[in-house]
Amino acid sequence: MTPRTDLTGYLVRYPREAGLGDEDPAAVLDRYHTSDYELVNDGVLLDRRRLLDHIRPARKRAAGLRVEVEQALVDGDQVAARYRLVAELRKGGTITTEIYMFGELAADGRLRRAVQATRTIRPE
Repeated sequence: MTPRTDLTGYLVRYPREAGLGDEDPAAVLDRYHTSDYELVNDGVLLDRRRLLDHIRPARKRAAGLRVEVEQALVDGDQVAARYRLVAELRKGGTITTEIYMFGELAADGRLRRAVQATRTIRPE
């Protein structure tokens, strides 16, 4: 499974595997992304090292993760998605983030680059 063959599956599985799993975060990252993968999240560039540095503390904070995909589109080597990531925290509480993602795929179907805009949805 790659983002090209199952973008919705990737959006659901990757955060769970990266944020909650016991597998080496680098192996999880490499399964779905190229070695030169770059993520620009809300204008901040995250390369491989910065992504791995983000995953390790996230594993300590998250008790559960759920992804609700509204739209996921693949067109050639381009992808786009609109979805929500719902994180349940170990210390209590939930953070819901709405994500708009646009990306570029490598020839093997993994993500090479993604740009995301996010917003936190406040509980009502």
